[in-house]
Amino acid sequence: MEQLQKRLAQQIGFIMEIDKLKHIYRQNLVADRSRRENDTEHSWHLAVMAVLLQEYLPEPVDLLKVVKMVLLHDLVEIDAGDAFCYDPAAGVGKEEREEAAAERLYGLLPPDQAEELKGLWEEFEARETAEAKFAACLDRLQPFLLNYFTEGGTWRIHSVPSQKVRERMAPVGEISPVLEELVAQTIQKAIDQGYLKE
Repeated sequence: MEQLQKRLAQQIGFIMEIDKLKHIYRQNLVADRSRRENDTEHSWHLAVMAVLLQEYLPEPVDLLKVVKMVLLHDLVEIDAGDAFCYDPAAGVGKEEREEAAAERLYGLLPPDQAEELKGLWEEFEARETAEAKFAACLDRLQPFLLNYFTEGGTWRIHSVPSQKVRERMAPVGEISPVLEELVAQTIQKAIDQGYLKE
């Protein structure tokens, strides 16, 4: 019983610690442009997208694993903060900050869960498995769509050129030709509508 109480206390401690993710704001605006999106909203959105968009993958993936990855992938930002993908300066030291954050956060859990969840985060970061590639594809597609549907959103705010967006979105083509085509068409529409500069 004492062992169970310790395990449960560790799990509750982790659950309460990750509540801090609700206060980590991203650069992206929510679709109605009223405010910036937070990391928990982003992660939830990716999980729903995984369920809906898996049909566009040429090969099946372990959907539960993908959902776990997208729900867990940004927890490290509680300590490391959100690094804006189009700001090279924000990426300096990012890997080290996130690794230290993963050690601390997942270290709050019982050892078996710490190993599993940190392993899923590491798999996501490595982007070598089909599940990790799909999760990373969604992680790029969601803010891309928000930028388009907010008439340029952070692309306009930060004067992001279309070539940088194409580079950022290239991994989508590694996992889904259909989603790759969606990205290409959307970039062209964004240019035509003045949301992105050539």
